[in-house]
Amino acid sequence: MRGLDRTRTVVVDVLGTLVDERTGLHAEISFAAPRADGAFVARLATTWQEHVTDQQQRVVEGRRSYIDASALDAEAAALVASRAGIADPRAVHRLATARRRLPAWTDTVDALTRLAHRVTVVALSNAGAADLDSLRRYAGLRWHHAVSSDDVRAYKPDPRLYARAVEVAGGRPEDSVMVAAHTWDLRGAQAAGMRTAYVHRPGGDPPRPDDVLDAQVGSLAQLVAAL
Repeated sequence: MRGLDRTRTVVVDVLGTLVDERTGLHAEISFAAPRADGAFVARLATTWQEHVTDQQQRVVEGRRSYIDASALDAEAAALVASRAGIADPRAVHRLATARRRLPAWTDTVDALTRLAHRVTVVALSNAGAADLDSLRRYAGLRWHHAVSSDDVRAYKPDPRLYARAVEVAGGRPEDSVMVAAHTWDLRGAQAAGMRTAYVHRPGGDPPRPDDVLDAQVGSLAQLVAAL
């Protein structure tokens, strides 16, 4: 781990890194479609995630005008509801807010609390501001600042998001470390001059052999120890 002791700001991804997005979506889809079996629910969760990821990438590439994350979740929920035969509008509406109710990974809350006593913690997420705040309260997350896609009307890995995270913390990119379970996110942070730490999570995007990161850890607890 290269020079993490100099870190003044920890910028951390939320969906998939601090919270278990996949398990949370499974639970919400199962609630909306209680007769669906586990394999079908898993396919629906994949449909949701792939739709949102694809549409955000279209925005990044300029193939679609910016649309906020809540609207993308509503699109995904409508798609899932159509395939699952969910007709109740109230169930579809609840499903559209599923990412406000995702469980934290078991090491997240303690690690964030410990980090917040030592460094400035900034949440950086492609989620919308309202969804991010609701998720913070639901999962018991702690940070000093939050930067969402709404702040710059763009999605990671757009460099404006990383620059905004550093700006709100009042520091410099080289004094910050980006923490994520998705190496594509860390590559974006590197391009913005930040240091990087990959944390392993089930379903994450692990480093390739040619990726050069400042740290690779198996848990947030290991990251706290490195700092």
